[in-house]
Amino acid sequence: MADFLSTDWLDDVARLGSELVPFAGVSGRMQLVVSGGPEKDVKLVLELDDGRVTRAERAVVADAELTLTLEYANAVAIHRGELDPSVAFMQGRLKAAGDTGMLLQLLALARTPTYRSFREKLAAVTDL
Repeated sequence: MADFLSTDWLDDVARLGSELVPFAGVSGRMQLVVSGGPEKDVKLVLELDDGRVTRAERAVVADAELTLTLEYANAVAIHRGELDPSVAFMQGRLKAAGDTGMLLQLLALARTPTYRSFREKLAAVTDL
C-alpha cells in the first residue's frame, strides 16, 4: 500500500493510468497542487495522452497547460469517490487555471466508467 500523494502512489497512478482506455482530447501537462495536508503543499505533474497517464511525479513545471489546486481534504474525497470533480469545481473547492478546454475534457473523463474503475483500483492500493 502506498501513502496518498507519495512517490510510490504516483508510480501506481502512472502504472494504472497507462492502462486506461483512450479518451480523445485529454492530452497535455497538468500541474496539481494539493495544500493543507500532512506534508503542507504537494505539487505534482501529470502528463496525459488521450486520457492515459504517461507521467506522474512530484515536480513543478512552468509550462503546464492546466493547473488544478485543491485542499487535501477535497483531494481525499475525490480519491475516495465521495466528491465528484465537477461538483468540486462548481463549488469552488477545485480551482483551475489555464486551458479550459482541457479542464472540460478532464471533467468529462472523470464521469466515465473507465475512470471510476481506475479510481477504485487506485484506492485499493492506497493508504490514507
